[in-house]
Amino acid sequence: MTETKPIELSIEGMSCASCVGRVEKSLAKVAGVQQATVNLATERAWIKGDAQIKTSELIEAVKKSGLRGQTGRTRPK
Repeated sequence: MTETKPIELSIEGMSCASCVGRVEKSLAKVAGVQQATVNLATERAWIKGDAQIKTSELIEAVKKSGLRGQTGRTRPK
């Protein structure tokens, strides 16, 4: 079984459900991501994926969706 790592990101600039969908799709395209959930009200994204995922890759994916992401925190399993 592959070790997983939950990551939380802060997302700036979301204004609607379309933004949420765009960010979730961008994050899901990052290699190793198993699940990405974005909350508009809290402006947070929770990503579950392989332990080798780099936070910088996730932030870049958010940037490609037209928004700004920054490190939230890594939560223990």
